[in-house]
Amino acid sequence: MGVPAFFRWLSRKYPSIIVNCVEEKPKECNGVKIPVDASKPNPNDVEFDNLYLDMNGIIHPCTHPEDKPAPKNEDEMMVAIFEYIDRLFSIVRPRRLLYMAIDGVAPRAKMNQQRSRRFRASKEGMEAAVEKQRVREEILAKGGFLPPEEIKERFDSNCITPGTEFMDNLAKCLRYYIADRLNNDPGWKNLTVILSDASAPGEGEHKIMDYIRRQRAQPNHDPNTHHCLCGADADLIMLGLATHEPNFTIIREEFKPNKPKPCGLCNQFGHEVKDCEGLPREKKGKHDELADSLPCAEGEFIFLRLNVLREYLERELTMASLPFTFDVERSIDDWVFMCFFVGNDFLPHLPSLEIRENAIDRLVNIYKNVVHKTGGYLTESGYVNLQRVQMIMLAVGEVEDSIFKKRKDDEDSFRRRQKEKRKRMKRDQPAFTPSGILTPHALGSRNSPGSQVASNPRQAAYEMRMQNNSSPSISPNTSFTSDGSPSPLGGIKRKAEDSDSEPEPEDNVRLWEAGWKQRYYKNKFDVDAADEKFRRKVVQSYVEGLCWVLRYYYQGCASWKWYYPFHYAPFASDFEGIADMPSDFEKGTKPFKPLEQLMGVFPAASGNFLPPSWRKLMSDPDSSIIDFYPEDFAIDLNGKKYAWQGVALLPFVDERRLRAALEEVYPDLTPEETRRNSLGGDVLFVGKHHPLHDFILELYQTGSTEECIFPQPVEVPPELCHGIQGKFSLDEEAILPDQIVCSPVPMLRDLTQNTVVSINFKDPQFAEDYIFKAVMLPGARKPAAVLKPSDWEKSSNGRQWKPQLGFNRDRRPVHLDQAAFRTLGHVMPRGSGTGIYSNAAPPPVTYQGNLYRPLLRGQAQIPKLMSNMRPQDSWRGPPPLFQQQRFDRGVGAEPLLPWNRMLQTQNAAFQPNQYQMLAGPGGYPPRRDDRGGRQGYPREGRKYPLPPPSGRYNWN
Repeated sequence: MGVPAFFRWLSRKYPSIIVNCVEEKPKECNGVKIPVDASKPNPNDVEFDNLYLDMNGIIHPCTHPEDKPAPKNEDEMMVAIFEYIDRLFSIVRPRRLLYMAIDGVAPRAKMNQQRSRRFRASKEGMEAAVEKQRVREEILAKGGFLPPEEIKERFDSNCITPGTEFMDNLAKCLRYYIADRLNNDPGWKNLTVILSDASAPGEGEHKIMDYIRRQRAQPNHDPNTHHCLCGADADLIMLGLATHEPNFTIIREEFKPNKPKPCGLCNQFGHEVKDCEGLPREKKGKHDELADSLPCAEGEFIFLRLNVLREYLERELTMASLPFTFDVERSIDDWVFMCFFVGNDFLPHLPSLEIRENAIDRLVNIYKNVVHKTGGYLTESGYVNLQRVQMIMLAVGEVEDSIFKKRKDDEDSFRRRQKEKRKRMKRDQPAFTPSGILTPHALGSRNSPGSQVASNPRQAAYEMRMQNNSSPSISPNTSFTSDGSPSPLGGIKRKAEDSDSEPEPEDNVRLWEAGWKQRYYKNKFDVDAADEKFRRKVVQSYVEGLCWVLRYYYQGCASWKWYYPFHYAPFASDFEGIADMPSDFEKGTKPFKPLEQLMGVFPAASGNFLPPSWRKLMSDPDSSIIDFYPEDFAIDLNGKKYAWQGVALLPFVDERRLRAALEEVYPDLTPEETRRNSLGGDVLFVGKHHPLHDFILELYQTGSTEECIFPQPVEVPPELCHGIQGKFSLDEEAILPDQIVCSPVPMLRDLTQNTVVSINFKDPQFAEDYIFKAVMLPGARKPAAVLKPSDWEKSSNGRQWKPQLGFNRDRRPVHLDQAAFRTLGHVMPRGSGTGIYSNAAPPPVTYQGNLYRPLLRGQAQIPKLMSNMRPQDSWRGPPPLFQQQRFDRGVGAEPLLPWNRMLQTQNAAFQPNQYQMLAGPGGYPPRRDDRGGRQGYPREGRKYPLPPPSGRYNWN
């Protein structure tokens, strides 16, 4: 399922699920960055208990961003990841748990998609490098200007895969980061932190879901826990609904298509590498002070409230006169299951179902018409009733032919409108555009730097007209030079892409014509449509996939070995007789080891991340598995327009052949490579103020005195950890109090006064045939209804709908009255800077808990403007810190289990001297020494000041 397409459809159909985040930004005082105090109440008018981070959605944009220059080296990548997590943490402010999950070894069903992505990334990267070099040579040959080419190794994003040195180092860096924050940040003070790095098998989001499922099955679980999950994948919405938790929110960056990207040659915006002309960079600002600023603002975050989506779905799926009792939880499970038909990470979508054609709405309408005949729901706790699914699919199959014909008509109509639009634009365009002193300028920009002013505009216009009249051979397409004269090259031939008829990809299937099914199977599978046995095999594999995916979402991985062995899906009309197909999976299967997965998903170009003897298997012509690593491969557009939308026709990896080949090279692994090739688990961290701290410390003290250094796992006492249950086992590489935590990032200092302790953590275990019930737990309180009658309409009173700010619907926007403006005018003179509020110097001293600025000589007392106060609280003074009561979840909230809320200190206010040492990136104190660089990443970069002796924060 395409992430942008699904999110666009979901936000348009159910707009009220989206809430804009209220984010407090770090402030600067005398050039020192003051971080956000996350221990204060959440400005979004909601308090979250648990925050889960799908780390791969953070790692990728921080290591190779698309809308800004990439980090110079691996250390800057790590700092960028730390800053991103800090920003998320300051928005969400979890009070109980922070769970950080990195993708580990994935099931075999996911590895096919990973293999396709990595082969594509490698191929596109090499093609882009060749194209970049070609354009550079052409521009320089014509005398163009380009900045000197940076001599550095291209960052291969394929290294973001379990088993590589990069992922191993990332785990070490995150351990350091967690220890630093637990030691020094008051917002982390009573937090439990769990890190599941790439050595723990499973995808990040599914490790998170597995943790939630297993905790829900425990008697001490709080059924009203408010979860917040960070990630941009579309399947997170399905996974959140599958938990049946009443309070589940997803935070993600707001999706903005067509974000500007800098040119890879000149680093300027507004064009791509292929269109680069090598022009010098224009001066930005009077003194070029805006040279390093990006034209796009920092990405904003939004909340997706799944409790509001549940309200929408309850209204949409409610059916009258059913032969059985309506259950909204079961109907939501069926809706999640039907979304799988439009595509997911493990199966291709059915040819007749496209999300942009409202395929989900079509399925829901058919579902509501057929469910009266089925006598029940399609799914139950992750298990599929194939007889009922067959009725749905055959109903879709009856209209497949009309769907394909309508799709063709819509495409022809769209092309016709585009052709007419191009003709209209060409007809309406001016014969020539004045340049030089007569170049059109935006309002207010005539006096901007670089603009020319005509001393005699009338004479200049007359000369321009005379020049145009004296050149009768000039065509409307003639280009002009900077002084307004025609280009000596004369007319420019229209480019192919500007022609009226755009080349379309060849489509040999032609689904809109009779005989489409025969052509589809012949072209896509290279078999005759009359081969009923083969078609039956394709359908059976797809049905197995549907059952596997639903089980994966609701119960966990049913089989680590299963995968869909075809590149294409069958038709809905082929789903006849599926009720009798088996849907069981082999039990006791195990995941690949990390290096084995690398061999299964990496192209030969990324073999440098593997041991030499293993790498040789990918490139040696005599290798027994050389056919797994083609240097080039075909991409079938499959009716799409762009290559990235097509199907990469890569050969599937045969697991038995791969393991047989690897047996010969396993003895070549070094001890370090053997360690990286092993499977690990989760690690739990707590600070000195957490009730678990002394309990864990005692385990280490007891274990070190016994004969066995690592005793048997110990049950986690739920009363000390917000009801969390599981088992502890001692960690060989544990972070322990009074031991120095060395920084793996040279630019950051070591933690010399550590009080944090870490320990191995394992989720509660259940029998292999145990079924997690997909129900709302007893004691769960359904959130108050959010939707109002006006919310069922996309617009209100003729105005376009806009998402609200924060979770409080009645939140009043902050405004300034006349007295406030007079105060600003007095404190910040209008003559300073380019605007009324710009470049204002911060106050010399930061005061906490005092509403008044210090008196200046000859100045009356002026009330301090508190930007972090809501209007309704302005008359109360500073908001009180949390005391004995539970965080407010709404009217009538009851206190729950005694360990649900930890006591908050009354003296959490920062001291004035606490920020004096913050001079490093992202609020990190820099360190004195500078270590050698890692292979492939240069160390030259920013200059960081030396670390002062004090800590990041001061609090008791």
